[in-house]
Amino acid sequence: MRVLGIETSCDETGVALVDGERGLLAHALHSQVDLHEAYGGVVPELASRDHVRRLLPLTRKVLAEAGCTLADLDAIAVTEGPGLAGALLVGTSVAHALGYALRIPVIPIHHLEGHLLSPLISEPDLAFPFVALLVSGGHSQLMRVGGVGDYELLGDTLDDAAGEAFDKTAKLLGLGYPGGPAVAKAALAGAAGRLKLPRPMIASDDLEMSFSGLKTAVLTLVRAQAALTAATVADIAAEFQEAVTDVLCAKSIGALARTGLDTLVVAGGVGANLRLREKLDAAMRRRGARVVYPPVALCTDNGAMIAWAGALRLREGRMPAAASDVGASGFGVRPRWPLDSLQRP
Repeated sequence: MRVLGIETSCDETGVALVDGERGLLAHALHSQVDLHEAYGGVVPELASRDHVRRLLPLTRKVLAEAGCTLADLDAIAVTEGPGLAGALLVGTSVAHALGYALRIPVIPIHHLEGHLLSPLISEPDLAFPFVALLVSGGHSQLMRVGGVGDYELLGDTLDDAAGEAFDKTAKLLGLGYPGGPAVAKAALAGAAGRLKLPRPMIASDDLEMSFSGLKTAVLTLVRAQAALTAATVADIAAEFQEAVTDVLCAKSIGALARTGLDTLVVAGGVGANLRLREKLDAAMRRRGARVVYPPVALCTDNGAMIAWAGALRLREGRMPAAASDVGASGFGVRPRWPLDSLQRP
């Protein structure tokens, strides 16, 4: 059972081919970081146009690397939402055109479900249920994952996501875009603790998070400096990274305690942060718990996670309802698609 995965929800064009028995056969990813860097963030129209340029060449590349042709495909999985409407339309239009021409099913995949299930690509024997920490530019959530389509929200950010806070802090410090890697790199030369930042909601009696105030605290700290030297930037970056990872680690431990589970899965772009991984590794060792990460290359948006989610859906016969019900040749997208709409009946 070979499933082609297509991801175009934001600023990465991802294509992958998975086999239900053999796992990931090939994948390719094009990042638009250079395209959007001058604007300090994603420009939706530019993102959509770049997906148009990249998607078919990447599809040909993946099929060639896997030694397959379109005729070998059994299904196509595509991100139908949430995301940028124009970007999503590029992926879904290609997916449905191929599905219609090849007479094979097209599986609509929720972008966050792809992230939640992505660690199973490298850990196929990972058992449900587990707690998932989903941290990216748009999401900072703790979920109880009971199975494919069985997701319970345990905690969420009340404002900025962790990745968004990294981006905004990087801009304040003049470190460029995207903020996560830039802040992490600067932090290597800094001394956390020399300049103090808060750990928002770290001691709250719930699993909610907040990072907007932390970004504001960085702004206040920057304005208080007589001169923003390279050393000061490094120290602020180090302290900011410590603050965010302290909160994420504390909330993850709290989620395990509340659910009584002993496995934590980390997904999303911020999951590639090495300091976060160091802290979670140490915390899970102390608890006698297990922490699982997708490969660093698959932490950001990618086609492999979409293909894998589609393969799992196909195997279990749990096909999500499509955005459009106008027939085999119709399709739609869901820029806003609540994850709880996938909940098993």
